[in-house]
Amino acid sequence: MAQIQDHPLRYQLANELHARPFPALDVPCRAAYLALKPAEGGAGRDREAERAHLIDLLDRHGAPHPQPDATHYSGQLGRHQIKWESHTEFVTFTIFGPGVAQRPFDGETFRMFPDDWLAKAPGVRVTSALVRVEEMPEDPEEVSERIDGWMVPESIAVSEVVDGDVIVGTDFRIDQAGHVRFACFVKPGVGRQRVGRVVQRLTEIETYKAMSMLGLGRARRLSGPLGKLDNELSALMVAMTGERASPAEEELERLLRVAAEIEMQLTQASFRFGATAAYEAIVWQRIEVLREQRFMGRQTLKEFMTRRYDPAMRTVKSTEGRLQAMAARSARASDLLRTRVDVERQAQNQALLASMDKRADLQLRLQQTVEGLSVVAISYYAVSLGTYLLEPFAKGAGIEKGWLTAGLTPLVILLVWLAVRRIRKKLH
Repeated sequence: MAQIQDHPLRYQLANELHARPFPALDVPCRAAYLALKPAEGGAGRDREAERAHLIDLLDRHGAPHPQPDATHYSGQLGRHQIKWESHTEFVTFTIFGPGVAQRPFDGETFRMFPDDWLAKAPGVRVTSALVRVEEMPEDPEEVSERIDGWMVPESIAVSEVVDGDVIVGTDFRIDQAGHVRFACFVKPGVGRQRVGRVVQRLTEIETYKAMSMLGLGRARRLSGPLGKLDNELSALMVAMTGERASPAEEELERLLRVAAEIEMQLTQASFRFGATAAYEAIVWQRIEVLREQRFMGRQTLKEFMTRRYDPAMRTVKSTEGRLQAMAARSARASDLLRTRVDVERQAQNQALLASMDKRADLQLRLQQTVEGLSVVAISYYAVSLGTYLLEPFAKGAGIEKGWLTAGLTPLVILLVWLAVRRIRKKLH
């Protein structure tokens, strides 16, 4: 069979579909989850520093290193499992341990991440979570009582997921230790892979929720500047439709300054707003795949998100829409004002052309006057020269000098006028 040349990215892209396998977890177990990103930006962060941070943790337990260009890693840290993932803006660490703490959501669980290692993290914490996975009690009331005792009652969201095999509960609040809590109660006989998928979905929901909420922070910071720009833009529009106190060129300069400021804000916020929309879509997709069912009349994760999370996302979308609308308004206003400036300049040009025509007419009249004076002057000198030239002959013929001059004057004037006229016709 003839050898077929593969696309250079064929295997890399195919392997990407299998790059982040779900963990396989035994019940009971616990997990400590951490998501980090740079304080500013994220897409252009130092990935080598993140990889070195991971290797530092692995070296403490003698674990093998990831590949140089790896974006994910799974391995053993003694009795624990570690899962590391590098995303576009952030990096995540998850450590899974067997059994559960005697005291639910004990802060010691997070100490699976060493304190000195956390202090050297190349970024800031986006979110962190503690996940407690234990067997489901036979009495559903006991599940409800445990969740009520572990979390803030008014924020609790509880539901049966994956066909009722697991009951999950959380309040999405940050506890005193700085972590979000998730409780999972698993029916006996549920597979290790299914438990791992549920735990990973919960941490993904928390992570993408936290990342998308960064857009709300940007939207709130934009509220004040956008209000000022909107007022200034409205004032300029009113000035354009009424009596203008300043020339159109000055108004255009002010409008261009406002438009440039709006475009700068739009450029700076476009990445964050676009990322927020993408993260929001992932949050809803992760909730959907859990296939929630209501548990004892409690609110589900989807209901909690619809009531608490969805308004924040709508605020982000509203701010983005407002920014885009302002950019479009400023562009239309700039076009209108440029049109007005062009019309005024055309009127000025017409006035200038009319003035030039008037000046040309005056110059023509002056030229004609000068030509008439030139004919008189040239004729005067020509008559004088002719008189000197013909005077000897006139004396011989008995003609006085006065009569000679009087006879030459009309003839010379006629000849000079004809000569000047001919020259003027040749020039035109």
